Parts: sequence; structure tokens; C-alpha cells
Amino acid sequence: MTAATQDFIVNRTDLTQARWVRGPAPTEVALDQGQVLVEIEKFAFTANNITYAVAGDMLNYWAFFPAEAGWGRIPVWGYATVVRSRCDEIAEGGRLYGYFPMSSHLVMQPESVTPGSFLDLYQQRRELHPVYNTYSRLQSGSAAPSVLDDLRPLLSPLYTTSFLIDDWLADNDFFGATQALLLSASSKTGFGLAFALSQRRSQGPAVLGLTSPGNIAFVESLGCYDSVLAYDSIATLDASRSTLVVDFAGDGDVLASVHRHFGDGLVESTQVGLSHWDAPRPPADLPGAKPHLFFAPDQARKRMQEWGREGFDTRLGESWRAFAARAADWISIEHGTGPDAISKVYSETLAGHINPAVGNMLSP
Repeated sequence: MTAATQDFIVNRTDLTQARWVRGPAPTEVALDQGQVLVEIEKFAFTANNITYAVAGDMLNYWAFFPAEAGWGRIPVWGYATVVRSRCDEIAEGGRLYGYFPMSSHLVMQPESVTPGSFLDLYQQRRELHPVYNTYSRLQSGSAAPSVLDDLRPLLSPLYTTSFLIDDWLADNDFFGATQALLLSASSKTGFGLAFALSQRRSQGPAVLGLTSPGNIAFVESLGCYDSVLAYDSIATLDASRSTLVVDFAGDGDVLASVHRHFGDGLVESTQVGLSHWDAPRPPADLPGAKPHLFFAPDQARKRMQEWGREGFDTRLGESWRAFAARAADWISIEHGTGPDAISKVYSETLAGHINPAVGNMLSP
């Protein structure tokens, strides 16, 4: 057990400001009856985590793991081990998968405990969405092979969003579009959606990807897109075709160029990511469909009501396994350990210096 707990915090109004703060020793962290202390083992960090920070106030992401006034702890997906327990149903030594802060430790309050999962209803998290508050209890002796163990936090939460966007688009008959244009086609959520859409090739729209010139070869190698172009090639696209756009980058200038090129032929404009966090936001008077933000939990809630939780999990699980089998060949995992490694990956991701073929797994 580490000598002191540590938290990586960022300035909520200036994401370039980030620092580590030390807390009490794990043995000195106060636990009420029913609570546990977990030590965070490792977590994935991607451009999606930058989106959590950029949309932290808009979508309440800062509320999950509060920090001192003006600062926040960015949520991440990863693994943790129970190191102290005052909960009769949760033993020390148990391993968990779920939603954690960029910290060394976290106090949790398990409720609705089953052999395979529980809800964390600690204080302010009690009122937040159960999609983020549900934790998997991993059975000893049943750990996945290392590459799949790492792919789960790296890609599974992102692919869940991809799956839900695909399902939402299909549920709306793709708004009549004959082609789907994905901005930031090299992003992990982007090529997850491209994969899901590619499974509908017989009845769905053509899938086009826009990316930076340096990423074109990687995106083409995935085999999920019907065509891949650089951002400066928007004017070459067929504006006579009804088109929907899904924006994972959040660059207002690029999105505006798409709207102006297609005009009223742009039948849907969905914003998902804000990885280009410092880029200008799109103007309000764009032609075509009005841009709006996609909030994955809303579609998840709808489908859980219609399919039941078991039905939802079954459909998502089948789609995820098919995607993971392909993605294991697309992504190489790089591991980093310690505050310096985490700070470096954060700064590089914030600056947009991302190799789409690499996934970062970090340990405090």
C-alpha cells in the first residue's frame, strides 16, 4: 500500500493547469460502516477523457469525484483493488472494474451488491447516472488475457457510445441520409461507430471518414470506412447526397465547413466529442440540421426500458466482442506508471499529440 493517497487535479477553466496533491496515508482514510477503500490499479486515458473535462460542467462529469474549489478530477475507466473494507458484502482483496478518478485511491459505498456487481452510492454519486455508478466485481481466477484486460477500459466505454450512436441512428432510419460523415475518423469512438455502421452496409448509409493527413493510412487500414479523406477535402464531397455528420472532434471551423458545403442536404448533425477542446465552437447560424450533443445514457435508458437490462447487455456484449476481436489487431498498448508518466500522457493528449494506433494504460 502506498505511503500517501494522491489525486491528479486540473483547473476547470484552464485545462493546461494540472497538478498532483497528496492526501492522508491509506490506513488513515476515514471509512464509515458500509464503505470500502479501493486502490486504483490502472486506467485508460484517451481523448474521450478530455471530452469529460471540457463538458464537465455541461454534463455534470465534475460531480462524480469533486476536488478543491475551481479544480476537478477527470473520470477514467479502469481497475481497482479493495484494500480496506467496512462493508460486510465486499471482502478485501477483491478486484473491480469501473469508473474512477485519476487518483491512487477512492472511498466507495457499495449498495445493491450481487456476486458480479454493485452500485457505488457514496454521497454525491448517489444521485448520478447508474451507467457510471455500476461496478463489476471480477472473480479471482477468471481474469481475461492481458491484452483483453487492457482493451476493456481503453475501448469498451467508448464502444458503448459507438454502439448507442449506431443504434440511435438506425432507430431514426439514419434521418434519410445516404452517407454518414465521421469527423475525427481516427478517434477510438469514431472508428468504433464506423465498425458498427459497417455491419449494416446492406441497408445503412455509406461511411466516410475525415481525419488529418497523417492518420489517413491508419484509418484506411481499419477497413471500416468506404472512403477516407483529409479535412481540407470537404469541398470534393458530393453535396447532392443527403448526409448526416457525427463530430467527434469539436472543431467548429471544420463542422461549419461541412454544414456550408452540404447546406439543406445535411439532415443530421450530431456532436459527440470535444477532443479539439481549444478549437472554436461552431457559429449558431449554420445551414442544414441544427448541431446538437448526443448523450449516450439517454439512448441506453430507452433501450433498457424496451429490451430489459439483460437484453441490452446481451446485444451490447455481442457487438463489443466482435469489435474487440478486430481492435486487438489495430491497437498496441503502452503502459506508464507514476505521476510523471500520467502527467506526460495528459499533456500530450490535451495538445492533440495522439497516435491513433496506440492505447495508453496508466498506473498511479
